[in-house]
Amino acid sequence: MPHDHGHHGHHHLDSDAGDRRVAIAVAVNLVLTFAQIVGGLISGSVALIADAVHNFSDAVSLIVAYGARRIARRPATPEMSFGYGRAEVVAALVNYTTLIIIALWLGFEAVMRLIDPPPVTGWIVVLLAGIALVIDLVTAALTWRLSKESVNIRAAFLHNLADAGSSVAVIIGGTLILLYDWRLVDPIITLLISAYILWHAASEVGPVIRVLMLAAPDGTRAAAIRARMEKVEGVEDVHHLHLWQIDERSASVEAHIVVAEGHEAPTVVADVKRALAGDFGLTHVTLETETRASGCSSAACAA
Repeated sequence: MPHDHGHHGHHHLDSDAGDRRVAIAVAVNLVLTFAQIVGGLISGSVALIADAVHNFSDAVSLIVAYGARRIARRPATPEMSFGYGRAEVVAALVNYTTLIIIALWLGFEAVMRLIDPPPVTGWIVVLLAGIALVIDLVTAALTWRLSKESVNIRAAFLHNLADAGSSVAVIIGGTLILLYDWRLVDPIITLLISAYILWHAASEVGPVIRVLMLAAPDGTRAAAIRARMEKVEGVEDVHHLHLWQIDERSASVEAHIVVAEGHEAPTVVADVKRALAGDFGLTHVTLETETRASGCSSAACAA
């Protein structure tokens, strides 16, 4: 769709302003992560280190979202004909895998401290977790507007709100240590944070793996697509049907269709594409036409 020059310039400024907000959010989360790790080592609180890991995951998710915003503006090339959308998927797989490993390590450390709980300096825990809560809220404010227009930023925004809840839990734990010297509360809260991170990462990594393994989009079945194609007038048979996700937001389908005698192949192809777009939202469709007389032109027709 054409745009006038003024509108294009405004959009460019909005994109730059959005990038700056995300960059600031990344910076404050990285500074917070470093401060919490140092504070956790000084105070002896593994719960504070666990919260630092969670805040670092915020920064990582924001970096992925920031990179996606930048990469999404790059056009497809002859060498990268599908574009660069999967760069975000690959980065997400690395991030989630790392996060799962860290969550398991934190769980192990928490169990060891349940067996032999060390002393914890509660006031440092409360102070740094309080700062973390403020920064979580600042980060949420920076990304709130962008979250309404970008699924990547929205995921990071929601993740950040969850971290705010985690910081509240650490504050409660530190307060209990100050008031009652209940040292077991620190590894218990660490286990809860570790379990939450593990649950979150494990639930999110599945869709990422599905995209990289060329799986069909969730809720879309090849059998249903085949049945719909065969209902189109002039389609005698459908084979060599493949359905996969190109990236997070788009899918592709290819198939061989046998055109019945007396029907024009271009008309049948157009009708099939219209049906797939209307019923399944599939617009990236590649079809090869055949007749019973010509037979399948590919050795893969039995697929």
